[in-house]
Amino acid sequence: MKIVVLVKQVPDTWAEKRLDPDTLTVDRASVDGLINEMDEFAVEEALQLAEKHGGEVTVVCMGPEGATDAYKKALQMGVDKAVFLTDPALAGSDAVGTSYALAQVLGTLEYDLVILGSEASDARTSIVPALLAERLGLPQLTFASKVEVDGTSIKINRQTDYGHDVVEAGLPAVVSVVEKINEPRYPSFKGIMAAKKKPVQTLDAAAAAIDTARVGAVGSWSKVLDATVTPPRSKGTIVTDEGSGGVELADFLATKKFV
Repeated sequence: MKIVVLVKQVPDTWAEKRLDPDTLTVDRASVDGLINEMDEFAVEEALQLAEKHGGEVTVVCMGPEGATDAYKKALQMGVDKAVFLTDPALAGSDAVGTSYALAQVLGTLEYDLVILGSEASDARTSIVPALLAERLGLPQLTFASKVEVDGTSIKINRQTDYGHDVVEAGLPAVVSVVEKINEPRYPSFKGIMAAKKKPVQTLDAAAAAIDTARVGAVGSWSKVLDATVTPPRSKGTIVTDEGSGGVELADFLATKKFV
């Protein structure tokens, strides 16, 4: 069984982030980068499936030239090999452009299953898995809290507000997973050392047959037109309840358009 996991390097979730005033995109150079937390659950699920059914796991990462920590962490966890897509033309790609670029990379690989985290912590759109499945012409099974593979079929528990739905499809397929699906393993010392010898293929846009007019800031369908710095937090209003506290609270919520 051949499994591909897509991972993304994101700014440290706990670091203070700011926008680049020229591009209105996140200034990634000002903070440390690391693997998207949700992608670790995708890596772990891929490894468990490979251990159960046999086969190999490949990690694919798209990012700037220095965004190598994400795929390195996956290799240390036990993934067999990595593909790193990096090209200046990809900078500023939105979800539509990103899904196109990743689909082109997947066109160079053999796979039975593609696994992603359900969202990235720097964007939280949760739409790349669906866009990717559409581009590949494959079934999409999203927000999986449990995955079972039986021969050429796959079944998941799809997390919902009321519990879960059971969704089935044939392979190959695209699956996105939620954090409840497993507990990602920590890289062992042996895994960290072994990762240094694992194959990493680096691709640019031309090598993946990517039309650069469809990616990057120029090819993106969505753009940030304006942004302002969040004003300092103002001092709160203290209300002494003299019998009208409930009314004053309701009026306050109404002014903030919460009710």
